[in-house]
Amino acid sequence: MIRVADRDALKAVLQKEGIGTEIYYPVPMHLQECFAYLGHKAGEFPESEGAAGETLALPIYPELSDGAADYVVRCIASFFQKRRS
Repeated sequence: MIRVADRDALKAVLQKEGIGTEIYYPVPMHLQECFAYLGHKAGEFPESEGAAGETLALPIYPELSDGAADYVVRCIASFFQKRRS
């Protein structure tokens, strides 16, 4: 899991490169319908809300080869290098 301000753009780039990613909690827990009865409102947990908009799960599993992990890292590095230029 990584936290990136421009998560959706990175997700799109990685998808184009054949790298699967996932956004597990696009809505923070306190704002999910199943917890509405607790009465929490937007803005009460800013870190949770920020993380919900910025976290991206990368591929990680025991069979992931070093080469595949390297490829993911290179693609992410390339994304940020292009953003700097």
